[in-house]
Amino acid sequence: MRLCVLGGGGFRVPLVYAALARDSAGVSEVTLHDTDPQRLRAVRAVLASIGGGPPVRVADGLDDALAGADFVFCAIRVGGTAGRVRDERTALAEGVLGQETVGAGGLLYGLRTVPVARQIAARVRAVAPRAWVINFTNPAGMVTEAMADVLGERVIGICDSPVGLVRRAARAAGADPDAVTPDYLGLNHLGWLRSLTLDGRDLLPGLLADPRALHSFEEGRLFGAEWLATLGALPNEYLHYYYFRRETLAAARAAAETRGEFLARQQDAFFARAARDPAAAPARWEAARREREETYLADARAASGGWERDACDLDGGGYDRVALALLRALAADRPTRLILNVPGGGTLAALPPDAVIETVCTVDGSGARPLPAAPLGPAELGLVLQVKAAEQAVLEATATGSRRAALRALALHPLVDSPTVATRLLARVPFP
Repeated sequence: MRLCVLGGGGFRVPLVYAALARDSAGVSEVTLHDTDPQRLRAVRAVLASIGGGPPVRVADGLDDALAGADFVFCAIRVGGTAGRVRDERTALAEGVLGQETVGAGGLLYGLRTVPVARQIAARVRAVAPRAWVINFTNPAGMVTEAMADVLGERVIGICDSPVGLVRRAARAAGADPDAVTPDYLGLNHLGWLRSLTLDGRDLLPGLLADPRALHSFEEGRLFGAEWLATLGALPNEYLHYYYFRRETLAAARAAAETRGEFLARQQDAFFARAARDPAAAPARWEAARREREETYLADARAASGGWERDACDLDGGGYDRVALALLRALAADRPTRLILNVPGGGTLAALPPDAVIETVCTVDGSGARPLPAAPLGPAELGLVLQVKAAEQAVLEATATGSRRAALRALALHPLVDSPTVATRLLARVPFP
């Protein structure tokens, strides 16, 4: 099988390749495509240091990359880290959160990214119509829904946040993470773990009643034992931006640099050094990767008391593991349960069937299908409906060029507190 990686100069590509080196999953060739030759050269130097992986080819253009592909990993960043920095600073300048996938920052990123994702989907349909597209590109739910308008069920979105939450919660409850069955439902970066079953017994109520166990892992420290017991569920870590919006906004505004600025500084230094000394690229990449993981969600951690991630927190789901588990299930027709971003098909009855949600799915050679799930509570459903309305307004705006739809997306998002602010945000970015 041939695997094409769009965004082949991305910082996480070596993680995927190292996983293939451990178990090829039937992949016989990896084709990389990227619009930045310097990044691509640096990543190739890192890949060359990983023994045992499939042969690597650099494509000559998008269609060349897609031709003959069985699987396409879409992991692009439209506008690069500079675009992310602009999104974050634009939002913070207006007094609202500017995280990459959440709130104004996520919507601005979507306005820029969705048109390119649609163009890629059209080329996949034309050049490799039988390929499965596994979408890593953020905002993952929004981008997957846009690509699904073109590719239907042959595009599936992934994120490592839910599986990381499940694994950390299982360990805190004293269970093997691979043995539990989760009930997780929501949108990308807006979901809740509602039960965690082992041998017919739900472990979650006991975990929520144990402050010491909750304090042993990341989400427990982020949200606090009292709030988690009040909710009766474990939220995705990104819900900290919603539940503690005042605190996270204050922490973001007080920080010396945004997350995008940190990543831009770190990655610019890595790629520049790798260009000068390719032999040292693998060691420098590993050091940068570790620092990146250790500083993840720094604003949210600062807002919840200022603590460092420990080994348990760093061992999350892993995009590489989720992506390859999905690839194996599709390629080998091996039934597997995974938390994925797919059209809900009625799982959330208040949403249209083609609206992409994030939930537990069964996957085999025919694709991914959401499993039946209990309804969300009124508070959770209300938040999901608000955010999905904003996401779908972005899809409308990018498909039609409607500035009113773009304004509606920004103004109706629960983390943007005024249509006046939304108007100023939209005036700061090039649209359409």
